[in-house]
Amino acid sequence: MPWEDAPELHGAELVHDANAVDAALDRMAAEITERYAGRRPVILGVMIGGMVPCGRLLPRLPFALEVDYVHATRYRNEVRGHELVWHALPSTPIEGRDLIVVDDILDEGYTLAAVLDAFRDAGARTVTTAVLVNKVHDRKYPGLTADFVGLDVPDRYVFGAGMDCRGLGRNAAGIYAIDVEGAASAPQPSEES
Repeated sequence: MPWEDAPELHGAELVHDANAVDAALDRMAAEITERYAGRRPVILGVMIGGMVPCGRLLPRLPFALEVDYVHATRYRNEVRGHELVWHALPSTPIEGRDLIVVDDILDEGYTLAAVLDAFRDAGARTVTTAVLVNKVHDRKYPGLTADFVGLDVPDRYVFGAGMDCRGLGRNAAGIYAIDVEGAASAPQPSEES
């Protein structure tokens, strides 16, 4: 993808092309369908980064479901997380329901863990997670793993397919890695942003 109008993204390297992303979404959809067909789950996209993978995943799910969203963030277009801020909770009643929380990336997972805990505390019957990307490292929130994972990426700063780099690049069809100051040890800003 050309980055002439976004010098912040110059030097990005392709990690997974658009075909790999599509294949990952197809596989995730098949796994979710096998587990949830006939159960009428609520699909909850985590804004903003989860909007793209959630929107691309929904047409691949051939069963009755409801859709809503949650918006909680620690990043706000920055490269380091801060305190958790809740912008929006789902309007769909979730008590006694099966929930599938869809996000772009599982990096460290602190925001995602807080979202999952809030839904469990609100009485959801089950809460599972679907993430397009799992960043491979050992800094994850203790015990947190995703139930459905599309692709693994190395411990680098990544963007595309919903993930951003300082607010840019979410619309890239593939997934790119870029070197930003402290990227190897910095949490991913598009995670739950």
